[in-house]
Amino acid sequence: MGKRHTGRKLALQILYQIECLKKEADDIVPDFLDYSDYDDDVKSWADELSRSAWANVFETDQVIQKYAIGWSLDRITLIDRNIMRLALYELAHTDTDSAIVLDEYIQLCKQFSKEDAYRFVNGILGSYIKDQCSQA
Repeated sequence: MGKRHTGRKLALQILYQIECLKKEADDIVPDFLDYSDYDDDVKSWADELSRSAWANVFETDQVIQKYAIGWSLDRITLIDRNIMRLALYELAHTDTDSAIVLDEYIQLCKQFSKEDAYRFVNGILGSYIKDQCSQA
């Protein structure tokens, strides 16, 4: 696994903890990364991605609500919500190619979520990408 993929995986675990423990990023990120056994580049990417995605959670949750027609945020599993939050943040605020972002987060969904959840996540992220690309 590459450093960015591993950083995304750690960022997902961080967001999951933030939401489960109902704490702020500053309360979770330092200890989580101190206890992880990865190199500094991976930790740095995970730190940046998790803190930035969490800081933009209101914005990304609105996007999820827009594309998750008929689904409330509470109905979407915690892991799927956080996968989409990270992906949407990365799509909107980094220069990483959208195909790479989509593939990375679908792989994380397949690894950490329910068997067919990746289809739901792919539909939402794909619709967002389609809309954003057509506006550019």
